[in-house]
Amino acid sequence: VVARLESDTPVNMSTAGKVIKCKAAVLWAANTPFSIEEVEVAPPKADEVRIKIVATGVCRSDDHVVTGGLVRPFPIILGHEAAGVVESVGEGVTSIKPGDKVIPLFIPQCGKCNCCLSTKGNLCIKNEIGSGTGLMPDGTTRFTCKGKAVHHFLGTSTFSEYTVVHESAVAKIDSAAPLEKVCLIGCGFSTGYGAVVQTAKVESGSTCAVFGLGGVGLAVVMGCKAAGASRIIAIDINKDKFAKAKELGATDCINPNDFKKPIHEVLIEMTGHGVDYSFEVVGLIETMTAALACCQNNYGVSVIVGVPPAAQKITFDPRLIFTGRTWKGSIFGGWKSKDEIPKLVADYMKKKFVLDPLITHTLPFNKINEGFDLLRTGK
Repeated sequence: VVARLESDTPVNMSTAGKVIKCKAAVLWAANTPFSIEEVEVAPPKADEVRIKIVATGVCRSDDHVVTGGLVRPFPIILGHEAAGVVESVGEGVTSIKPGDKVIPLFIPQCGKCNCCLSTKGNLCIKNEIGSGTGLMPDGTTRFTCKGKAVHHFLGTSTFSEYTVVHESAVAKIDSAAPLEKVCLIGCGFSTGYGAVVQTAKVESGSTCAVFGLGGVGLAVVMGCKAAGASRIIAIDINKDKFAKAKELGATDCINPNDFKKPIHEVLIEMTGHGVDYSFEVVGLIETMTAALACCQNNYGVSVIVGVPPAAQKITFDPRLIFTGRTWKGSIFGGWKSKDEIPKLVADYMKKKFVLDPLITHTLPFNKINEGFDLLRTGK
């Protein structure tokens, strides 16, 4: 689902340095609907960028905050998968200018920490996933509503007509890119596709299993096809997902509820020895352990892509790893965000992959609650 906030038109530069009043979807408490409110968005401080959001995707990670699965302070403006146009920049910003088309980055790239400097990692130390403070790097917020400070989410907060991000958390993209499509490169597509080509490095001829066929799971299927996998087994309890999965490259689609035995045993029987690569894109500990167990017992690789539930622990037989399997995690598809997101947008513009099949509905911003209802019902 993509929520359309604004037309893809030039921004009004006369607002630079001033507080902007605009609409935002504020979440006042867990397990309540989003409330469309008028909020005040402060001007960007030094090293910050204020963005007019044009389109934002609806992602399961946002819903985890609604349900309490991901604990965050309230009130909060969620959203992290978006594209927009820069309205103004703070002092010292050099990589971005007003009028640029951009994608906000929930995994920033400061370029200075150990992960940014390493070729092996992408989880910049400036990320807000671990801390969960809901504040900008200086410890304050740029949003107020009804006289109350409103928290940020993952340094992006894209469920607002305007948002403020740190310069390290925004990437300039092709000025011709359609923002209502490439917003998906801000999370869902990049996360799934990158888990295959960056994290797992799937080889041509491989056998893959994909647990979960939401937007990210379908992007995993696309990545497996692009990598040349010979067999892509898609697994979901919602059979309505199977047609789209096959359209994007799945060779087999199976529903665990159709079998009396555990799904990992079904997959081992289907392949004779287990899959070369498996991807868990659900976010449940049961599917994480099943994805590990369905891998070939010596060289199989299983990648956790779905956001794990808070305060739950996995118990598994250590012999699953002792025989040689590898269990990996992938955050934002392993991409170094500021460097790689513009390249992915360029690849999309060159038609190296498609995004349209991942967009099921396009709704106006004030129907964001309907968007989440569609997400929760698997539609």
